[in-house]
Amino acid sequence: MDVLTLINSLLAPASNWSSYYTYRAVSFVFIALMFVAAVAAIILVMLTPGNSNGIDALSGSSETFYGKNKGKSTEAKLKMWTYICLGVLAVFAIVFFVLQISSIWTI
Repeated sequence: MDVLTLINSLLAPASNWSSYYTYRAVSFVFIALMFVAAVAAIILVMLTPGNSNGIDALSGSSETFYGKNKGKSTEAKLKMWTYICLGVLAVFAIVFFVLQISSIWTI
């Protein structure tokens, strides 16, 4: 077995060098996109206020303006964008996993 063929088979599931470089570029793009989606989700979760009312929960619930208009509040928008970022991250992770199948990259 040729040394270059052995190195090529160890580096990527691709069968030739052009497929290898394509594989590496696609992998890098998906890893970068997953990183951006994960950082955005972390930032959005950190910006979202907690659901507890603190000491008010002991005496009973008091309705506030933000409680009545929960769909229009900043908290609801942050929650929605968090779900979107996590959904995008999940889709990118699944696509990245599927692209690791070696039969896709062999010609």
